[in-house]
Amino acid sequence: MNNATVILASQSPRRKQLLEQAGIPFEVKVVETAETFPPELAIPEIPVHIARQKADAVKELCSQTDIIIAADTVVVLDDTIIGKPKDREDAIGILSRLSGREHRVITGVIIRRGTKEVAFSKITAVHFKPLTTAQITFYVDHYKPFDKAGAYAIQEWIGAVGIDSINGCFYNVMGLPVSRVVEELAAFN
Repeated sequence: MNNATVILASQSPRRKQLLEQAGIPFEVKVVETAETFPPELAIPEIPVHIARQKADAVKELCSQTDIIIAADTVVVLDDTIIGKPKDREDAIGILSRLSGREHRVITGVIIRRGTKEVAFSKITAVHFKPLTTAQITFYVDHYKPFDKAGAYAIQEWIGAVGIDSINGCFYNVMGLPVSRVVEELAAFN
């Protein structure tokens, strides 16, 4: 990356972990954004739009040679975006709706250096086994998934016992399709 500093425009511990696992040195810089989108935007374009907002928000904190990585992840069930739960009851309700069904996890990524930008989204299909009320409440009460789109983290207990199949990138469900990010970063050389 020609000695460029990589800036992660995210406070997500999962995204930090994935970049660390990939051996990419980086700094975290975050500016709060509204995370809004035009209502006519197609669902796969929404996380890219929000990721671009995050990248735009930190660009004043970065040099022209820094490489900014911004990402946003949405969970989609029946063509409806399922956001982060508002509270315990909402988390239980979300997981109850996902139980026994397939949903899509879409992560949008922006990688930017100066005026060069790469934007993409990655889609992974995830299928939950039917979950009992006891399993759902155990997970919500013990793991408190209130900061997670779809009210779950695949790498936690619920992923191990409740997910019976995924079609696509596992790491995308965690919040960053890291192999594609590494591939795109190589192209910035």
